Order: sequence, then structure tokens, then C-alpha cells
Amino acid sequence: MINIVVKLNEKNLSTPEQIGETAKRLIEEKKFGRNVVAVVPSTELINGSLEKIAFSLSDSPTERELDAIHSTNAQIAASLLSIAIQKRGFRAHSLNGWQLGVRTTKKTAGHARIEELNGDVIIERFKKGEIVVVAGGQGVDEENDITLLGDGGSDTTAVAVAKSIGADRVEIYTELDGVYTGDPSTIQRARKLKDITYDEMLELSYLGSKVVHPRAVELAKKFEIPIVVRSSTKNVRGTLIKGEIEMEKNLIVRGVAYETDIIRFTVGYESLEKSSLANLFNTLAKHHVNVDIIVQSVMSEVKPTISFSIAKEDLANAVKVLEDHKEELGFQFADFEVGLAKVSIVGSGMVSNPGVAARMFARLCKENIPVKMVSTSEIKVSVVVPQDDMIRAANALHEEFGLAEELV
Repeated sequence: MINIVVKLNEKNLSTPEQIGETAKRLIEEKKFGRNVVAVVPSTELINGSLEKIAFSLSDSPTERELDAIHSTNAQIAASLLSIAIQKRGFRAHSLNGWQLGVRTTKKTAGHARIEELNGDVIIERFKKGEIVVVAGGQGVDEENDITLLGDGGSDTTAVAVAKSIGADRVEIYTELDGVYTGDPSTIQRARKLKDITYDEMLELSYLGSKVVHPRAVELAKKFEIPIVVRSSTKNVRGTLIKGEIEMEKNLIVRGVAYETDIIRFTVGYESLEKSSLANLFNTLAKHHVNVDIIVQSVMSEVKPTISFSIAKEDLANAVKVLEDHKEELGFQFADFEVGLAKVSIVGSGMVSNPGVAARMFARLCKENIPVKMVSTSEIKVSVVVPQDDMIRAANALHEEFGLAEELV
């Protein structure tokens, strides 16, 4: 019998009616003769009120206790969905992270990582004919403290569960009914892709697409687990994420993504001898400043500069780090520019098709959109542009590379 894992989204669990409809959908999968695991995310059921109580009791409740509180939402949602399935005459069993044997690292940088997951617990439930409902995004560490997996934790849980039980695929339910060539809410005539590679999906996820979290895609790629992105409300064909694909109409570029609130820092030095990429970026990394695009300018008779981009939320920390370490880093000045965005094109066809970047720059030039910074890899090109031009740039590139055409 085929095993499948379905990762639900918050909309599936937002009301008793939605929970009931979701139960029906999972039961239909069971009727097809499949073993079904549903992974539920954390939903806003009771956390808000509980957190208010926690902070009324203490100005600084410990992270350990707050994680225990935050973990209850997914646990309650799992139980409610199990009840809805049972009401309709089918067997169901909910499992919290610790009951499933999800062992994680200690929580660092806002989340923990999965080290171990016991699929035998689920297999035993399958033998009893049950639909298994798992509270996603949580586990326990070596001290048996409840830990949260942070952003993308439920997606990652779904893939880890699939690996542990040898599942045929993971189905991720989203607001959209698949992966599109661009965000349909802002990109004109964005089209749904039939399939997409792990690498392309990874790039799109890191570059601003919110469809599947990159942590989940990385894990799926490592273990070659297919992911199907589907609608959370409509039973229609979605997009398959896998290793290799047949190129649709030989598209070189297969998606456009964008990210707002990019900050460009520029650090200037008196001489090349005083500039050091290693010192600068090691210092920033030690203080948890994530750097994206890097451009170094070294020309004769011109003082050297190093420019780099960061996210808006890292701005205050970056300014403080540079001010505190100015003397040891040896730079003359540091300045930053706000009001920028990153626009990217992605496609595995770029590897064997030279001139894609030149075509991208030519179209942006034609649109009078200035390019502030550039970053490339084998399958993507990213540019930093004024944020006011972001949507116009994304639409122009979507049109330039024929993504609005009907795909076959």
C-alpha cells in the first residue's frame, strides 16, 4: 500500500467547517487505498491569550516555557482534525512531536533542527487502519525539552516523516494550486508549472517565493522525495517538485521572484592594504548578520570599496557591529542605502544557454530601471533595483523570457 504525507495549511484548520472539509479530503485519500499522514502547522487558536497571561505573570518568561505554550496550537489542531475524521466513521490518531520521537538539536538562531524521527510509530498506526495526524514543527531535545523548528518547520516535518516511512510523495497544501512562473497577485499572466526541479524551487524559495520553505526542499532533494504543491481547498492537479524534468517549451527561465526591503551597505577604505573581505565578513557573521550579494571595487587611483546587501531586519545590528569594530576593521567610512529590492530570474536552462544575463540587463535598461548590484549562479541571476521599480521589473522580465505564454 502506498504511503503519502499531506502537509496542511492554516486555512484547512481555520474553522470547524474547514476542519470538516479537510477530514473528508483525507478520508478520500484513505478510500483510494493509501496510508495517510497529515501534518498540521501551528495555527492561531489559543496562543495569543496564553502568551498574554505568561507576560502578565513575568516580564521575561523563559524561552523554554514559551516554546511549550506555542507547541500547543499544533497539538490541539491535530486532535481536532482527528476528532473530525473519527466523526465520519474512520479511525484516526494524533501524535505530538515527542510521541512521534522527533529528536532535535538545541534551539539556536530561532529554531531547532531534526536529528531523528521514529517512523515505526506511524507504521504501527497504519497497521490498525488509522489516518495519522502529526503536530508539525516541533520535537524534543536531548534534555526532553519541547523545541520548535521555526520557519518552515511544518514543511520540514512533513518531508522528514515521508523519509521515515518510505512515503511515495509529500503533498503540500497552499493558498495557490501549484508553483507559478511568478506571483499571480502581481505578475500578469503568471502560469502554473507542471513540474520544477529541486534546485529551481530552492532558488525561488530563497529569493522570495513563499510556496515551499527551502529547508523542506533541501531535505526532499537529499532523499529524493517528490513534493506535490496543491491547492488547500480545490482538488486540482498541482506542481511536482523532483530531480529532473522535461523542459516545458524549452523555457530557459522558468520563474521570476522578488524580495522587498533590501539594504545596500558600502564600506570604504583608505587603501587596498587596509581592506579585508575575510575580516569584514567574519565579523559580521560572528554577530549574526546575514550577507547576500557582495561587490568589491578595486581600481588604480581610486579608493577601494566593498558593497554588500542585507535584509532590513539586520540593519540595526549591522550598523552597531560596524561602529563597534571600526578600528580593527580599518575602514574609512560606512554608508547604507534603503528603498531597494531584489528581483531574480531562475531556470536550469541557463546552464547551457549563454547570454541570459545580458538579455536581462538589456530589458531592464529598456525599461529605464537602474541596476544597483548583481549576483549570479548557474541557474539564477539576481539584481538589486529601486523598490519602486520592483513589480515593473518583475513583470518586464516575465514577459521578456516568454513566461506568460501558454505552457504545454
